[in-house]
Amino acid sequence: MKILITGGAGFIGSHLSERLVAEGHSVTALDDLSTGRRENLAGLVGSNRFRLVVGTILDPSLVQSLVDEADTVFHLAAAVGVKLIMDEPSRSILTNINGTENVLKAALKDRKLTFVASTSEVYGKAMKFPFSEDDDLTIGATKNLRWSYASAKQLDEFLTLAYVREVGLPAVILRFFNTTGPRQTGRYGMVLPNFVQAALDGRPLLVHGTGEQSRCFGHVADVVEALVRLMATPAAQGEVFNVANDQEVTIRELAEKVIEMTGSPSPIRLVPYSDVYPAGFEDMARRLPDVSKLERTIGFRPHRPLSEIIGDIIAEKRGLQPA
Repeated sequence: MKILITGGAGFIGSHLSERLVAEGHSVTALDDLSTGRRENLAGLVGSNRFRLVVGTILDPSLVQSLVDEADTVFHLAAAVGVKLIMDEPSRSILTNINGTENVLKAALKDRKLTFVASTSEVYGKAMKFPFSEDDDLTIGATKNLRWSYASAKQLDEFLTLAYVREVGLPAVILRFFNTTGPRQTGRYGMVLPNFVQAALDGRPLLVHGTGEQSRCFGHVADVVEALVRLMATPAAQGEVFNVANDQEVTIRELAEKVIEMTGSPSPIRLVPYSDVYPAGFEDMARRLPDVSKLERTIGFRPHRPLSEIIGDIIAEKRGLQPA
């Protein structure tokens, strides 16, 4: 099968590319390398079943030509990361809405199977736990620019489902929660790689706010497994799925676990949000997904424990350190 992955040089995209190539598929990765990295694809260099196209999802003619060549499309490209969203909100909005529109319009021509990446951010300030795919979504005030990303991704979902209903586009929407593992960079505010690197360097682990906010962290290998299974499951088409591990941990507990597993002397330092983000930031106290729909549909749910996830990141970062 010929597969196009937008954002294919990114964290999740590169792992997905490796998995699909290993299964015998031909993969084209489209990436503008703004957040993706060539190094993520080092394991695919020389493969005759993989190519990287450096370009943007904002180029409709390029997107159309690549979608025309593919049998299936994984649309993962997006402006992501809380820091990037807060620093460049207009870029986030335009990339996420216009880029998705270009991919979907290209897929409409021959009704290509298309997977559209969304986010747990769409649940906004919801207080019903765990978050289920059919729940109402509660977004904060527009002055709080944090919610611009959630709103853009909601529009992505609406547009995808409109094409599903109106023209029968075979599409699947995936709401990613905190996915982490090797190759994830802390450059855009991703918490776990930042914690691990700080611990290995002996620097303080900076915990924003009180540290009592909780998240669920899933291993990228589990997420890729879910995506591959969804690709092979016709019943998934036209549906929205949470893709996540549902084991909850507070951010302070996460920092303590990293310090324990690295054997680091690093202290934990609480930092007010106002010291980190510009005006217009608002956090969610809790994110807890319901993954029962995913498990019913594909017979699988992300399951790797937090200790394994942290261990893999520690091993990667220690391997990158000079001897």
